[in-house]
Amino acid sequence: MLDLHYNDDNHIKFSWPDLTDEEINEVVDTLKSGWITTGPKTKQFERNIAEFCGTSKAVCLNSATAAEELNLRVLGIGEGDEVIVPAFTYTATVSAVIHCGAKPVMVDIKKNPLTGIPEMDYDKVSAAINENTKAIIPVDLYGILCDYDKLFQIVDEKKPLFKASNDIQAAIGRVAIVDDAAHAIGAWRVIDGEKKNCGQIADFTSFSFHAVKNITSAEGGAAAWREIDGIDNEELYHQYMLLSLHGQSKDAFSKNKGGGWEYDILGPWYKCNMTDILASVGMVQLRRYKDMMAYRKHMIEVYDKALDEAGVEHLKHYDENYSSSGHLYITRTPWLEEKTRNEVIQKLADRHVPVNVHYKPLPMMTGYTKLGFNIEDYPNAYEYYKNLITLPLYTLLNDEDLEFVVESFKEVVQEYR
Repeated sequence: MLDLHYNDDNHIKFSWPDLTDEEINEVVDTLKSGWITTGPKTKQFERNIAEFCGTSKAVCLNSATAAEELNLRVLGIGEGDEVIVPAFTYTATVSAVIHCGAKPVMVDIKKNPLTGIPEMDYDKVSAAINENTKAIIPVDLYGILCDYDKLFQIVDEKKPLFKASNDIQAAIGRVAIVDDAAHAIGAWRVIDGEKKNCGQIADFTSFSFHAVKNITSAEGGAAAWREIDGIDNEELYHQYMLLSLHGQSKDAFSKNKGGGWEYDILGPWYKCNMTDILASVGMVQLRRYKDMMAYRKHMIEVYDKALDEAGVEHLKHYDENYSSSGHLYITRTPWLEEKTRNEVIQKLADRHVPVNVHYKPLPMMTGYTKLGFNIEDYPNAYEYYKNLITLPLYTLLNDEDLEFVVESFKEVVQEYR
């Protein structure tokens, strides 16, 4: 019988932000300061992110989508260029490419990947590279980093095909690796025998601070990058400032200084800056993040133990060569198909256990079928998707909650075995 404690749709949610009085007080301090748009706290949050990731710079923006788009734009990617993307991801990965006027080249995922994450098939990535290819966007789904050793090997081998179209591309000298790390801040991987944080590995990286992410600022994101030989890091940062604030040569914080009113518009660009109100939340979240990641690891271990006993497949979040951010808990139940998986989701909802699916492959979505993509061309993506179920994983859940979720899940899926 259902425990009365859980006989309520509001008790366990699929995701919920872990906010404390510390975040609230920081926001109140910002509101009282009168500086509520991009200002000192946004700049401090940028420095904090760079320090946390081990990069020299980070830029805070209003979303990870904006961060990815600006990463592509500073690379000069546009019409006539191709960017390789996975078929299995959220739309933001690919929409940023389309916003820039470039052509997304979708590739299928690997079959039965060792970590359980749906990484792109690297052989297909290699085959897709041609003289128009300017970037590859790997996605660190669920918080586990992709095989960057393999990706860098591929782009190095393909250098003879590469044709640079701006100074940053020329300085990199090969197809750029532009990481979609919306799920992965705080993750690390051993690269060339050395432990590297997410943000230190790819040429450019985008992070998300949406309400459902490990760290939230309500809405928001950040771009980070590795230093590039021959490229002035301060000038690169300035390019992001121009692109994110109408091409205006001075931001409001600079113009507010005595006598500094005059500015220029260097291009008719975009408006996607972060505000100090959002940065206030993010700053506190980042200070608390190591403890939150440790608790996520505990929750994953509880789930792993219970589901191993039930014969349910799940991700391998932690290994001696990598550590996940622990963003999502993905299960795959081999005896379910798409129809029965959906029935399981409804039965769990009836038991007040909200679950989800991450993700439905993009070639199944109307907007992408209209562009000519067809799921039949991506059989591994469909095979991975058809029995996916994502369990709740957020740091306000306690061990009793986790036990209720896994026992309910096991009971329902066993009905179909």
